[in-house]
Amino acid sequence: MAIDSWLLDRAVAHRDTSTGERQGPIGESGAALRFYTWALPTLSLGHHQRGLPPHWQALQQQGVIDLVRRPSGGRAVLHHRELTYALIWPGAPARRREAYHLACRWLQDGFARIGLPLRRGEGTGQPDNTSCFASSSFADLVHANGAKRIGNAQLWRRGVLLQHGSILLDPDQHLWRTLLREAPPLLPPLPVGVDDLISELRLAAQGSLPIATGSWQEQSLSTQEWDAIAEQVARFRIPAQNPSGQEPG
Repeated sequence: MAIDSWLLDRAVAHRDTSTGERQGPIGESGAALRFYTWALPTLSLGHHQRGLPPHWQALQQQGVIDLVRRPSGGRAVLHHRELTYALIWPGAPARRREAYHLACRWLQDGFARIGLPLRRGEGTGQPDNTSCFASSSFADLVHANGAKRIGNAQLWRRGVLLQHGSILLDPDQHLWRTLLREAPPLLPPLPVGVDDLISELRLAAQGSLPIATGSWQEQSLSTQEWDAIAEQVARFRIPAQNPSGQEPG
């Protein structure tokens, strides 16, 4: 999450100092797309989500899960046996539905490439739900049976969009029920492994994301950039608390 926040700050800074001319290839405008997985099962809470159920805190204390807070909105997401992506898009359409439509089209194209077409969710979402995957809305992507494969959430900052998404691979039934007190979506199995899925999604993004001209470029971060990111890590951690509600000393 600290990396995604840093990438968003970088894109905002670039936009603030730009001359207003047409933006160049991916990277030159601060636009970015990254995929990642998690070393330990982690529950991420939306930026405005408040209140931690006691069993979440207990599982965190036991080392079963980590707890973090996303800079983007939405409800809790279990990052385990799933693929997370972050899209940084300077100058995305200001209308929310249009932005979601264009920022999700590449995901639909990518899943169509592997024979699993997805459509937009039709619900309105349920703000009272604790879990992101307990309901779907136009921001999400579902299978024909209504099972939610991808949950998405956004954050806007001075004309730059950060869209986070969780792509379910093979949800852990036991952990899902233990944490979220619900059954995971009933998903068809993926016909490809995670590396091949990422490759297909990258190809789809290059063809479908109307961000900039030019080719995609993979870029590594410098030591100085990693140091700047490290300074932000604490902002997104949710520290473990003891039963009295205090951080363990």
